[in-house]
Amino acid sequence: MEENILAEARARLETVRDCLRFAVSQFNRSGLFFGHGSETAYDEAAYLILHTLHLPPDRLDPFLDARLTRPELGEVLNIIENRVEHRVPAAYLTHEAWLGDFRFYVDERVIVPRSFIAELLRERLAPWVDEPENVAQVLDLCTGSGCLAILAAHAFPNAEVDATDLSPAALDVAQRNVGDYGLEDRIHLIESDLFAKLGDRQYDIIVSNPPYVDAQSMSALPPEYRHEPALALGSGADGLDATRIILRDAARHLAPGGVLIVEIGHNRAALEAACPELPFTWLDVTAGDEYVFLLHREDIGR
Repeated sequence: MEENILAEARARLETVRDCLRFAVSQFNRSGLFFGHGSETAYDEAAYLILHTLHLPPDRLDPFLDARLTRPELGEVLNIIENRVEHRVPAAYLTHEAWLGDFRFYVDERVIVPRSFIAELLRERLAPWVDEPENVAQVLDLCTGSGCLAILAAHAFPNAEVDATDLSPAALDVAQRNVGDYGLEDRIHLIESDLFAKLGDRQYDIIVSNPPYVDAQSMSALPPEYRHEPALALGSGADGLDATRIILRDAARHLAPGGVLIVEIGHNRAALEAACPELPFTWLDVTAGDEYVFLLHREDIGR
């Protein structure tokens, strides 16, 4: 952001409303990409300003005409400048991401949580899981920040949850989130390349939001996504390398009657073409029915 623009902002802006207008203008002018929790320049500007001022994230109107102190204005302009100049996702600037009512610590060691599986876990995987209280063992593959493992632990209160990731750095972030929710006794973090370190363990439910971006899309990612670990995004030429391994090995890690739920981004057509023998059930989420599939253990192992 040009220094003269910042200098003018420091001299002229006074209220939250002023800062909101300025941020939206700068975000639109700079062509920022949104998709890490906010969908528009307005939503992202409001979130960053409220967070920086330690105000409730869902109550903007009462504070719009509040005048800022000089130090507060400086902090707000700094975070706006960082977002514009470095194209850092907002979640990395604030070190938090939200899935519904659940807040998670994040930094650049993990991708920003945004899985559609979170919506399904809020409903305790109904109607595919009849008695959530009877679920005893859950696995979250490619756990990253640990968000889905934590949501699963809340959805299935009597379950032990294993959560694997190939990245020790990601598991450090997951450990922090597991500790924040007091779930150290129920969530077990395991450094593993998918199922590699799980031996003969079996689960009632396996969920996974694995890497699924294809090579062509990886080369065209907006700058915001390039701050995320490439290991957690790309998965071969067609985006299905990790999913193929999951499908190959899942049956022996599912208990009888168990279910596998995997998110695959925009790869539904490619996956169905690659695995025509599998009776995928495509689950409805807010974006549609093309992003998350379900298979029963008996579907995979037959």
